[in-house]
Amino acid sequence: MANIHFVGGEKGGVGKSVVARVLAQYMIDREIPFCAFDTDRSHGSLLRFYANYSVSTQVEAFESLDAIVEAAIEDNDRHILVDLAAQTFHPFVKWFEETGVAELTEELGITVTYWNVMDSGKDSVDLLDPLFAQHAPNMNYVLVLNALRGDNFEIFENSAARKQALELDAKIMPLKRLHPPLMQKIDATSASFWAAKNSVPGSPVKLGLLERHRVKIWLREAYHQLDLLGV
Repeated sequence: MANIHFVGGEKGGVGKSVVARVLAQYMIDREIPFCAFDTDRSHGSLLRFYANYSVSTQVEAFESLDAIVEAAIEDNDRHILVDLAAQTFHPFVKWFEETGVAELTEELGITVTYWNVMDSGKDSVDLLDPLFAQHAPNMNYVLVLNALRGDNFEIFENSAARKQALELDAKIMPLKRLHPPLMQKIDATSASFWAAKNSVPGSPVKLGLLERHRVKIWLREAYHQLDLLGV
């Protein structure tokens, strides 16, 4: 059965693209067939780091977004990964509602998951209200608590939004922070996480043995969390 994964979160700078990249690398390492759509025309991370799997799509154009569902229909065994850029939630919802995506995917047996990436700030919690207001009956939610700027998610843990999330059967996934200077080295070379964790002659990624080992440990923990979710 096809699965569509929308990776979003209206607040900028919470690490949506990192989560999309982790999902892409997870599917590659787990040999899960997938293709990816990148909606960020200026800083498209999937197009940059996983170009062989990704195409660009325009969130403002219905016919461009239609290709996401069409890709799922074409191959029932494939996962579809969509990286939603910041400030794309409203045009995305407009397409989702006016096209009847929830109804159509339910009829076709296509699973739809929205990965909402959050940091530890109050803004990320407040933005859950408009997200849940658009709830569709067959929409699965994963709230990714990304320790990008800190791992204290007390505001979320004590919020009414968390209670509502659990009522909607949302899953909660913690994602640890990778050492910032190490992430900067990886990003500077536009390398995949595979290239970062493996020593390959001629690779532009110049990481030491311990740095590569840190990447492996970080990915191992992220993969463990994804395994628990049953991606």
